[in-house]
Amino acid sequence: MRCLRALGWVLWLGIVPVLAVAESDRDLDSVAAAEIEQLEEPLFNPFVERYVLDELKQLRTELQQQRTDFVEQLARSRLENSDRTIRYATDTINNIFYLIATAVSIMALVGWSSLRDIRNKMDEVIERKVVQISEEYQRRLVDLEQTLRDRTEQIISTQEEISRTNTLHSLWMRSGIEVTPQAKIEVYDQILAINPEDIEALTYKADTVLELGEAEWALNLCNQALSIDENYPYAYYQRACTYSTLQQCDAALEDLRQAVSLSATYLDEARTDSSLAGFRASGKLDELIESLKAVT
Repeated sequence: MRCLRALGWVLWLGIVPVLAVAESDRDLDSVAAAEIEQLEEPLFNPFVERYVLDELKQLRTELQQQRTDFVEQLARSRLENSDRTIRYATDTINNIFYLIATAVSIMALVGWSSLRDIRNKMDEVIERKVVQISEEYQRRLVDLEQTLRDRTEQIISTQEEISRTNTLHSLWMRSGIEVTPQAKIEVYDQILAINPEDIEALTYKADTVLELGEAEWALNLCNQALSIDENYPYAYYQRACTYSTLQQCDAALEDLRQAVSLSATYLDEARTDSSLAGFRASGKLDELIESLKAVT
């Protein structure tokens, strides 16, 4: 019994400290948790800073190593380029000396007379080439001068034609506003002085002359116009008017028939034109109309 009691006390004494330690640990954990909650900054900042500093140091070391490697490579490349340049210059100088030596040897073998012949031959070739080039440029210069001359003449001709056309246009405008036959004839004469073969000016002048009673003069002008263009209908019509004034109705009938065949509008004009009054009175106009109806 005493042994059991002693064992029980021993166990009790062993368990009580353990329980006390466990209770103490729980209290410490709660206190640590409370302290952690009250912290404003993390405790591991110094570790992070240390890590960053170590990384920066490592990066700086690597960059320094890369720079050292780059400088070594650059120096090696420049050295190789220098060696290559020196070798190229040396080879070039050697080749030049070889060429000079070869030329001297050839000159010694061939002789100065042959060298003089070669020089003379080269002079002849150069002179012939210069002559050919000079002749070619001379020919091109002549062609260029001819082209420029042709272009200049063409420009002058075009300018003259434009001036002539403008003058003729202004004269025709003036003939349209002139009132008296004499003034119109003067304008037509100016037009014919510029262009003697202007059949329109000849025919209109014949019409104006016929108004003055100059039938023979008008007939001559119509004949000139038809000698230039035998298919000009107004010249036939105007000559028909002239023949009607001269009482040559048969000739007037033929010319009016020709004018109407070229342009049917002259048939309507013939019905009212005062110059064809005698022609209409003779019945020739009705005869012409009937013949045209029979044809159509």
